[in-house]
Amino acid sequence: MGINAIVIDDNEDVQRVFVELLQISNINVVDTGHNGKEAVELYQKHSPDVVFIDAMMPEYDGFYGLEKIREYDPNAVVVLVTGSINVKSELDDCKATAVIPKPIDMNKVKNIVNKFCVQ
Repeated sequence: MGINAIVIDDNEDVQRVFVELLQISNINVVDTGHNGKEAVELYQKHSPDVVFIDAMMPEYDGFYGLEKIREYDPNAVVVLVTGSINVKSELDDCKATAVIPKPIDMNKVKNIVNKFCVQ
């Protein structure tokens, strides 16, 4: 069956490329969204194995999505993806399963998926 993921990023180009990279790595992307609120809705709809969520987005950011997904499912695998060093203090306090920087290193992504999603 494989690993199911959702990808949340407000930048459509980044999102599209990341989805393609995940698919090449045999990770099935079941849905995509553009803010933290959509992340929560999509998590509840699909119950994916892993959520990749951009930290900084307008409206509902990744921290909002992470917090609400954790309320719904404390064991969810939620990976914050960030291109900003300005969120360091927030990253220290968040309860993300893992944090990966942009540009995305697929080796790090695969290591995280193997560590947290593969039984």
